[in-house]
Amino acid sequence: MAKQPTIEEVAALAGVSRGTASRVINDAPYVSAAARAAVQRAVKELGYVPNQAARSLVTRRHDAVALVASEWDERLFYDPFFAEVVLGVNSALAESDLDLVLVVGTTERQRERFASRLRARAYDGLMLLSLHGVELLHSLVLASGVPAVFCGRPLGATPAHYVDSDNRGGARLAAEHLVGLGRRRIATITGSLDKQVGVDRHAGFADGLLAAGLSPSLVAEGNFSEASGAAAMASLLDAHPDLDAVFVAGDSMAVGALGVLRARGHSVPGDVAVVGFDDLPRAALTSPPMTTVRQEVRGLGAELARTLLGLMRGEEVQSLILPTSLVIRDSA
Repeated sequence: MAKQPTIEEVAALAGVSRGTASRVINDAPYVSAAARAAVQRAVKELGYVPNQAARSLVTRRHDAVALVASEWDERLFYDPFFAEVVLGVNSALAESDLDLVLVVGTTERQRERFASRLRARAYDGLMLLSLHGVELLHSLVLASGVPAVFCGRPLGATPAHYVDSDNRGGARLAAEHLVGLGRRRIATITGSLDKQVGVDRHAGFADGLLAAGLSPSLVAEGNFSEASGAAAMASLLDAHPDLDAVFVAGDSMAVGALGVLRARGHSVPGDVAVVGFDDLPRAALTSPPMTTVRQEVRGLGAELARTLLGLMRGEEVQSLILPTSLVIRDSA
């Protein structure tokens, strides 16, 4: 195995001091253009590979960004929504030299470890998703000064930089579609109401029904999981057996709702029309194929990463709200 060149050898070949060579290699400022060019030529000629740990000490950069989720571990890995977001983030980071680190901040110990790493500036940038309420994680990030972009907005707070979908407008589209089909006993299964996304989709549903003179009172809360959608659908049918439509504020929950409707002998859309939200890949594969509100979930992840990259470069970046649209299939 060939011997790794030393920084002293790079400095000697470039005709500069060891300190100057180190500053160039670690991309530090205040080095003349001539010295920088000489060191870069020596690095290339010798095949020198910088030591990442030493580089981090000089630049205070670790070439790593964190995707921070406050969610139960099971849902994080099983829910297609999260997988699509991660794929979008990864695609946008592919052309950079940054490593992507997944941080789960569910338990107190995990949050303490995250806080410790924030204090050590272990991450150059942060992307946060699936926050419940105004959380400790949110406060930690604000206090750290690390560039951060939120996927969605925390409940009760508007961060300086976020990427979100038009959840309220999309839910209103769903309600208007069901009203347009002649449905009048329209229920909803909400997402978690300690998340802004759950609140916004519930509000959009209410907007659509109230505009048509209908009551938005048939409500059961889920938590965006398939199991919670099944439980909420069963509860709604027990309390309101004459309901004729349901807007489900997430496709995974809608899959659970369809299973309960089928098990109880209700035809879809004959007896009960169903509209979901997200347009995850599985929505087209349900029986019947699901009418749903499309948000560009993978695009949400990509824009999240692009916004963070711009922020890290010192650019003026704007928060984004991405459009939603209705995809009509056979369930409504």
